[in-house]
Amino acid sequence: MATAAATVDQSGAVTKGVNPWLIAASVMLATFMEVLDTSIAAVALPYIAGSLSASNDEATWVLTSYLVSNAIVLPASNWCSLRFGRKRFLMSCVGIFTIASFFCGAAPTLPLMLLARVVQGAGGGALQPLSQAILLESFPPAKRGAAMAVFALGVVVAPVIGPTLGGWLTDTYSWRYAFYINIPVGLLALFMIGRFVNDPPYIAKARVPRFDRIGFGTLVVWTGCLQVILDKGQEDDWFGAIWLRWATLFLVTALAWFLVHSWRSKDSLVDLQILRNRNFAVGSVLILLFGMAIYSTVTVLPLFYQELLGYTAFTAGLVVAPRGLGAILGSFVIGRISSKIDNRILLTLGFLVFGLTTLYFGNITLDVSPTTLFWPIVITGIALAFVFVPISTMAYGTLRNDQIGNASGLFNLMRNVGGSIGISIAQTLLVRRAALHQNEIINFVPITGAEFQQAVQATREALTHSFLGPANAPAGANVQLYQQLIRQAMYWSFVDVFRLLSLLCIVCVVIVWFFQKVKGKGPPAGAH
Repeated sequence: MATAAATVDQSGAVTKGVNPWLIAASVMLATFMEVLDTSIAAVALPYIAGSLSASNDEATWVLTSYLVSNAIVLPASNWCSLRFGRKRFLMSCVGIFTIASFFCGAAPTLPLMLLARVVQGAGGGALQPLSQAILLESFPPAKRGAAMAVFALGVVVAPVIGPTLGGWLTDTYSWRYAFYINIPVGLLALFMIGRFVNDPPYIAKARVPRFDRIGFGTLVVWTGCLQVILDKGQEDDWFGAIWLRWATLFLVTALAWFLVHSWRSKDSLVDLQILRNRNFAVGSVLILLFGMAIYSTVTVLPLFYQELLGYTAFTAGLVVAPRGLGAILGSFVIGRISSKIDNRILLTLGFLVFGLTTLYFGNITLDVSPTTLFWPIVITGIALAFVFVPISTMAYGTLRNDQIGNASGLFNLMRNVGGSIGISIAQTLLVRRAALHQNEIINFVPITGAEFQQAVQATREALTHSFLGPANAPAGANVQLYQQLIRQAMYWSFVDVFRLLSLLCIVCVVIVWFFQKVKGKGPPAGAH
């Protein structure tokens, strides 16, 4: 269990006279670029499929191949930082990501695209934990809340503007520019990192253990199986498919082996002993649930506008874009107050507001206009900032500087896994709850009932005077009423998902108070 200790400012040894805000801008560029790429390609999938002569199902591997390689590299980032030097490793990752982005945009076939995406994901996997570790170490303890607010701009805002930017680039130019846009950003990030970022003294003096082949191998197997299962589960009726049962067996076996090995081995790739720290353990659970909530909301709300209201991908992206504005406003506010108010109170407020706003989404109707949810979406963005910054500050609050690298890789892995699980659960619920509600509506409004017969007759009369004519009006009426049935069933499935996400946030409010209050203004120098 972690105990509080006196805070020690070791930031000067990291910055070496460089303004820490220049360091923050340098690493935030890399983080923003990487997080943006997880969502910017989503709206371009139909165009990618058509251009590369692939089906929509095959095109989804453009997303999953990236997420798999990204998740694999996350826990290995700390070992690579110690082995090759953190600055050198960070610049190598940015370079690999930038070069792979060019080949993604230029890929003439789907296999080459998938290969480039795997390389891109491997290059981008370490960017988030490295950037987070550099930020935390570059600022004195009293200003780490402000530093995490800057980091939140990249992690929270990028997934929100990704679909909008991707839709605009695809509609205006080509889907290839959704990848080409990374090139100038990557080059600028390389220049700034090379100019302003330095390695802390402990990295140069660190004893680097041998590479943990068992840990890395089991990590590759269980993360790969998890992503494939989540991506293809609903499509193949989950455990109704034999190959999914085998994939689940490999997942459980590899995950159990990975956990036991990483807990017992002294020089494991991921040091799970860090979970003995109470605050980091609680923070890891919360970031898993937070990943489920934010990624599900970012995915489901645009789908509501596209599938039920007929919006284009670009227009739907514009409608939900105010969440980014709210996240920016919230980040500035939280950066100023996080060191003055108990972070557990801020987390409670953030999760509670997010939950209530999501509950409000579950009470909207199909008559909403593009601006109806403007302020609720802005408030959601503010709430996300009130969650992300304090949760990071509390999770790392009782760790030493030399523990942050390992902790950051595990912390970000938990968020990514939570996001994958959340999106899969949301998509499964949308499909299965829609089927359930369709049956319920049919039972509630039977075909032989007077209400249904009146609706059929009214629709037939309306269509008789249209271009269909009297002969085709009955068939047209049946088609139109069936479309209304499907639309209503889908609507109620979205309502179910929004309400479930609201309940998830209430659960998070309870878990928040398992955090131990961090004494002082920031993470202590050492506590275990």
